[in-house]
Amino acid sequence: MSEPVPPDHIYPPGSDVPVPTRAMLKEAILALPNLLKLLARLMRDPRVPRRSKILVGATLAYLASPIDLLPDALPVLGQTDDVLLVAFALSHLIRTAGEEVVVGHWDGAQDILQLIRGIVDFGAGLVPRRLRALLGRLGG
Repeated sequence: MSEPVPPDHIYPPGSDVPVPTRAMLKEAILALPNLLKLLARLMRDPRVPRRSKILVGATLAYLASPIDLLPDALPVLGQTDDVLLVAFALSHLIRTAGEEVVVGHWDGAQDILQLIRGIVDFGAGLVPRRLRALLGRLGG
């Protein structure tokens, strides 16, 4: 994979996203099947804490539920709560599973796994602190 893009780098409006960034995004999107397999395997693995699995299940139930913290009718904001909660649940599941378990179940390249972890951890960090604490207690 190419040189990573600094997280604080800003591209001015109208400028093209550099080719390495496009390639990195393409690789991340192509890793989606591997990510889904990883999550399925972690959910079935007995070494992963049950409470972390419950947190993922509760997040999926929340996504399927018609009740929302922010109604989906609100443009952008309506989907933000869903995305952040998914990011938090995935981050929590991967973190509590442990490095050895996650790497053992991952089929793709390690740099893509690191990229996915970075994206998920960034999204999880955007969840308000009090809600993170509440969800953290639920997930163990």
